[in-house]
Amino acid sequence: MNISSLCSRVRMPMILAILSIMACKQGPKYAGPLSPEETVKTFQHADDIRVEVFAAEPWVIDPVSMEFDEQGNIYVVGMRDAYKPDSVKGKGRIVMLRDLNDDGRADTAIIFADSLREATSVLPWHGGLLVAAAPHIYFMKDTTGDGRADLKEILFTGFFNKNEEAQITNLRFGIDNWIYANNNGQAGKVTFSRRPESDSLSMKGWDFRFRLDRNQFEATSGRGQYGLAMDDWGHRFYTQNAEHISQVVIQKKYLDRNPFLPKGSRKALQNISDHEAEMYQLTPAPWWRAERTRQRNQRFRENGLPETERAEGRFTGGSGGTFYEGELLPAGYYGNIFTGDVAGSLAHRDVLRRIDSPYFKAGRAPGELDREFIASTDSWVRPASFTVGPDGSLFMIDMYRQHIETPLSIPQELQKGMDFDAGDKYGRIYRIVGKNAPPLKLTNPDLRNADGSKLVSLLAHRNQWWRLQAQRLLLERQDKSLLPEVLTMFRTHPDARARLHALYVIEGFNLLTAELVKQAAMDKEAGIREHAAILSERFPNCRTDLISLTKDADITVVFQATLGLGDFTGGDVTTALAEVMSRQGASPWFRTAVLCAPAGTAPDLLTALYSSGNFFNDTASWKSEFIKDVAGIIRQRNQSAEILSLEAFENILKVSGHQTWIQALEKGKSDSLVASKK
Repeated sequence: MNISSLCSRVRMPMILAILSIMACKQGPKYAGPLSPEETVKTFQHADDIRVEVFAAEPWVIDPVSMEFDEQGNIYVVGMRDAYKPDSVKGKGRIVMLRDLNDDGRADTAIIFADSLREATSVLPWHGGLLVAAAPHIYFMKDTTGDGRADLKEILFTGFFNKNEEAQITNLRFGIDNWIYANNNGQAGKVTFSRRPESDSLSMKGWDFRFRLDRNQFEATSGRGQYGLAMDDWGHRFYTQNAEHISQVVIQKKYLDRNPFLPKGSRKALQNISDHEAEMYQLTPAPWWRAERTRQRNQRFRENGLPETERAEGRFTGGSGGTFYEGELLPAGYYGNIFTGDVAGSLAHRDVLRRIDSPYFKAGRAPGELDREFIASTDSWVRPASFTVGPDGSLFMIDMYRQHIETPLSIPQELQKGMDFDAGDKYGRIYRIVGKNAPPLKLTNPDLRNADGSKLVSLLAHRNQWWRLQAQRLLLERQDKSLLPEVLTMFRTHPDARARLHALYVIEGFNLLTAELVKQAAMDKEAGIREHAAILSERFPNCRTDLISLTKDADITVVFQATLGLGDFTGGDVTTALAEVMSRQGASPWFRTAVLCAPAGTAPDLLTALYSSGNFFNDTASWKSEFIKDVAGIIRQRNQSAEILSLEAFENILKVSGHQTWIQALEKGKSDSLVASKK
């Protein structure tokens, strides 16, 4: 054996040993798991709350949502096929949790349904559960009493199902008797098994809602990903990854009234955060994300681009936005919206406040300006969603996984060493309450067997969970003999929330009248007047009430009344819309509300504005924009009578020498001609 060969044979083991030692010194790229009790100790939060383990593996695995039914039964959806290849999908499971020894912690689980593909959400309905599991929404029910679903009906099908992070989810029963769901704007052609004669519904760009009591279904405004919150008045907020809290401001049905709306006026949604995407996580970015960010920033610099990407400290996995309406957190938490960030291992809190606009603003609480509601140093914590129990506890659902990103988002070379199954035997649910709250005692509300009068009384319960359960059960039962009791609540109850629930129980009974809507329009609570504006659209003789509501002291009521007037025509409607434009036209939202209405895009509206004597007194840019849009819509509608009226109005402007407005009209007509040729 020659010397060089011997040296090579000696060097190789030494090199391997050195590399092994270096790897040990660097440590693993990704941390390992902790026990549930150890994880709770890593939580940093305010001194006035307490966090405790309610459920953990093996009873819950990969949990993504949890709901209580009217009996107090707890159903947890486990997405056990998350991030798995298509060939092994279909391992999702819904379990019903039990606390047999009454110690406030789940100690057994009954499998309600299994072999589900990417199930995400459930909602109690008619003694069973509605289940979102793309491409379907099911109705499942246990009819034998063994705790397992033996009835499985596909109600809707055709939803997008190519990415578990962006599929149909978040089933929510709304105060307006519609059931809402997030669709993330994904494309799909949805059909309804109970109405096979109906055309398929295109879902691209929209969320979804339906009513099983009337066999209705439709696309609705929204692009919620995972997280859907509705406040006491039915305002809808959603979570969309990097936008942790946005609000639906205009419903799709209003935009659809005008197929010629300018693209810039079709906005229906608003990011309402006043602190943008900033978050205060305690975990470092995972190695793959840090490396991907480093590579991207290097490319930005090499190409002379000003962009800079951050690997941490920004919302990228916002999830589970939930409205808190219980009483076991301190009083200041009521009405807050809680959102997790699965990438940041934290729970964020937003406080809603009214502003001079048709939407809210969401801001940090005073004590959380530089920290989060809850943040963990355990990088496996993945707060996917929240729910509020009948007792008022806030529950945080934690998938507890090493990785929480779809492989579709990670470059192939950075996936080396990543085990996307790490954590598929874990899952945690935490109970969050005030520091001095009593221990959890799971109760059986037994609302399924409650008599109708009891359910009516619960419409006035201090917690939203009870009110919504009672309203849903009354809707399901359709016991119209209860009408006198419901009417009394609507007319006399001191809690405005109870009055609103009662109004929609009457609506659900199909007993709503114009007279009741007129009474609601005069209610002292703005939230009820807002819904009166919505319901007025159904009754022609409520037109004058809508016109009156356009002068309401509350801007949200004015906005909804303006939208509602779009279903009516007439000189009084045109005058009312012109007055709204004069008062609120600087807001693009109000301009859209007017442009949605046939009366709001007619030459008569321009004449009414001109006759008012003040609209054309200044040349604000938004006024030119509005006149341009009206002229463009009239030209695209191409109705000869309207075009002649528009030309007559332009001649008036020419005589008066209003060059700015003439230019706006001409530009609108010119742009519409270009648009019509495309």
